[in-house]
Amino acid sequence: MAGVEAGKEEEATAVRITGKSHVKPGKLIGRKECPLVTFDLPYLAFYYNQKLLFYKNDGGGEFEDKVEKLKEGLRVVLEEFYQLGGKLGKDDDGVLRVDYDDDMDGVEVVEAVAEGITVDELTGDDGTSSFKELIPFNGVLNLEGLHRPLLSIQLTKLKDGVAMGCAFNHAVLDGTSTWHFMSSWAQICNGTSSSVVVPPFLDRTTARNTRVKLDLSPVVSCNGDDATKQGQPAPQMREKLFRFSEAAVDKIKSRVNSTPPPSDGSKPFSTFQSLAVHIWRHVSQARNLKPEDYTVFTVFADCRKRVDPPMPDSYFGNLIQAIFTATAAGLLLENPPSFGASVIQKAIESHDAKAIDERNKAWEAAPKIFQFKDAGVNCVAVGSSPRFKVYEVDFGWGKPVGVRSGSNNRFDGMVYLYQGKSGGRSIDVEITMEAQAMEKLEKDKEFLMEV
Repeated sequence: MAGVEAGKEEEATAVRITGKSHVKPGKLIGRKECPLVTFDLPYLAFYYNQKLLFYKNDGGGEFEDKVEKLKEGLRVVLEEFYQLGGKLGKDDDGVLRVDYDDDMDGVEVVEAVAEGITVDELTGDDGTSSFKELIPFNGVLNLEGLHRPLLSIQLTKLKDGVAMGCAFNHAVLDGTSTWHFMSSWAQICNGTSSSVVVPPFLDRTTARNTRVKLDLSPVVSCNGDDATKQGQPAPQMREKLFRFSEAAVDKIKSRVNSTPPPSDGSKPFSTFQSLAVHIWRHVSQARNLKPEDYTVFTVFADCRKRVDPPMPDSYFGNLIQAIFTATAAGLLLENPPSFGASVIQKAIESHDAKAIDERNKAWEAAPKIFQFKDAGVNCVAVGSSPRFKVYEVDFGWGKPVGVRSGSNNRFDGMVYLYQGKSGGRSIDVEITMEAQAMEKLEKDKEFLMEV
């Protein structure tokens, strides 16, 4: 009997695919070829970037009506963002590019039903493994964009709402471009505009035009977890969302700024630098690092305004670089928070146009395809940004109740920052860590700002 009950429960939460189609731009575009540039290429061995938005049933008609409306809006938005309807390709020299042609399939749209799942069940603070069936392209490398769509969207009918799972090819676009696309699509669907208000700036070669031919064989052979390959069980990971209210964020910032660092020319610390050192210190503590252990802090920084000449916010592609800095755990934890904040601030501020150019030249001379977990020893790596207006993505039936990342590109120490659901200066922090360390972190009252 217990087996029958368990079977029923499993069936209730199961996700059933009911259809698959493709959406192309609403007008003919013709043949277009756009080379991937030095800012794009390192991410070929990352996985597709997955985002999940869920909405309550507040108007907007039946699920089928919503799907049609979304597809209609997608046809319009793809007239400008047509690269997302293309594929990765190579020219005669083996240089990778985005190819678009009117006879290509376009964006994949998957329809699904999970009427046993409620929106409230998805808005909890725990991991994303339960979201897996709601987002396409789990475990799919960006390089597979040579023969797969560059964007796949899954629309799932829930008991009381809709889940929208998106998988974007990260070799083609970064977070800024992702949310530019999402907000443009939403504006068309909700009637704010009939066309894209701010068209994407599609000429990547204005940011960098060095032609780089890559040896892709290491990418193909490196797929898979090293520990598992060597016969060791991979450590168990957990993900959790920590919500920092506006008051908590302000308190963290004023605490970090209350003890100025040694006279090393540091400026007052920004909200990002303050929250970043707060996370870095408490994660290092939860990991029980020895004082002599090194720990790396990495941030994937938007370089649109750092490059020379600066690029518009609407630049479509990857215009990010990983900024790394490191210190000994003892120094990070025994000094006041302003010490670590100063280390982060210096690394970010020194990453100017000259540093970006030098990094690009070094990479072009010896191209290295990063694996998603190459962020450094005992690392805390920050992606996404609370500046992205993720809760403004309203397709005509209300703002999302929740926005999360999928299970791709997760490793010990990966952090995603989002605009807080409660608005204002609140920030949601999504962290992946080894299970034991996570258990300590979620009981750390100082980290949670409960002290």
